[in-house]
Amino acid sequence: MKLTKLIATIAAATFATGAMAQDTVRMGTEGYYPPFNFFDSAGQVKGFDIDIGNALCAEMKVTCEWVTTDWDGIIPALNANKFDTIIASMSITDERLKVVSFTDPYYFNAARFIAAKDAGLGNALPSDMAGKIIGTQESTLEVEVLQQYFPDSEIKLYPKLDDALLDLESGRVDAAYASQFVLGAWLAKDDGACCEFIGEAARSDGNKGTGIAVRQSDTELLSNLNKALAAIVANGTYDEIRGQYFDFDIMTTPKTATELYK
Repeated sequence: MKLTKLIATIAAATFATGAMAQDTVRMGTEGYYPPFNFFDSAGQVKGFDIDIGNALCAEMKVTCEWVTTDWDGIIPALNANKFDTIIASMSITDERLKVVSFTDPYYFNAARFIAAKDAGLGNALPSDMAGKIIGTQESTLEVEVLQQYFPDSEIKLYPKLDDALLDLESGRVDAAYASQFVLGAWLAKDDGACCEFIGEAARSDGNKGTGIAVRQSDTELLSNLNKALAAIVANGTYDEIRGQYFDFDIMTTPKTATELYK
């Protein structure tokens, strides 16, 4: 009888652990990419990505548990089971699809240049930027675009985009290149009063939109996230969240880098 009770106790504990795991989804994000993900004055992670993640968890009837980590190691951390998803404005690319799976896109991003007002950089085409120093965040698709289409510019890489913007503000770089959404938010602040957008927005050639990454083995979670995403789009929750951050459609597909720069 004692052995039977022990087996029953172990079985009950195992079931409870499994249920708890299913009731909580650990959302991985960065925290240094406003307005998509950032830390508020109390040290809590906030932003568009966070609001979308919380809405998906509510739709799936699970609890969101937010985990922040550096961008450079975020995919290895996902595959090391540090969290269950990456919702950090990550673009869907063929290269990333080799190691993770993605949901359907929840918005389309595009990169754009900003520079000091009256910098005289024309339309920010490769010929306009020759000999100029361009700052951007390392390990991003923007790096690939700059290296491929702006060979006559000096590309300066930073661990965080904030550092590139500080150097732009102080004149240590001639321009910065990053998400138009993120740069637009910075330009709206006092710190961004120095600068303005130049040229058109472009998405990298392999950018298939912005999705939520999961481990390739987590097929059920992927399916549930896609169903939840479709549901919040259909019931208006998505547009309600989007309207708090952007007054334009963020599902519009911009030109590719090849279309704009080649």
